[in-house]
Amino acid sequence: MIPVVSPAYIPNVFYCSWILTQNKVYFVTDSHFQKQTIRNRSEIYGANGKLNLTIPVKHTKRSTLQKEMEVCIANEISWQKQHWKSICSAYQSSPYFEFYERDLAPFYKKKITYLMHFNLEILLKIIELIDSPLSYELVKWNINEHKKMETLIDSKKKVDWKNEPYTQVFGNKYGFQSNLSILDVLFNLGPESSTYLKNQKSIIP
Repeated sequence: MIPVVSPAYIPNVFYCSWILTQNKVYFVTDSHFQKQTIRNRSEIYGANGKLNLTIPVKHTKRSTLQKEMEVCIANEISWQKQHWKSICSAYQSSPYFEFYERDLAPFYKKKITYLMHFNLEILLKIIELIDSPLSYELVKWNINEHKKMETLIDSKKKVDWKNEPYTQVFGNKYGFQSNLSILDVLFNLGPESSTYLKNQKSIIP
């Protein structure tokens, strides 16, 4: 069975560690969109501890049957401005924020209609920034060929896994926070991000 995963919003260390250890990543495009997953939410380390960032999506009468590639972002809400302000506030004093700021800021200005497109674009940019080429393919779900890696994206499922500690901006105040957004690794470790992620021991085969 081929493992498939849904594109996630600036995904966590667990997710990124897994995709970087795959020879090829298969992103499924037509499974049903599920709420309370990291498809549209992420966690960063703010001045007051963990901070949730959620992309608002448009709900339809048939939301429970909505396919992932059909989910539209509610761009009438100023979520981009709010998210970027939070990211800047959390990481502007980190070692590598200024090195990547110009590459990521445009994602919080231009309007992208579909959540999946936005997630893929910003994820591929981040993978490019950490200099770790990613071989991937967009696929349609096939129950006979694919295995969904639900543990990677379901925020309700508690995973008994913690990544190796590294220096975080507010670590002296609240201690090390595990499995945050890939941005936490990128801004704190910079060029070492790829090596760090690949060295993490994921419980997902």
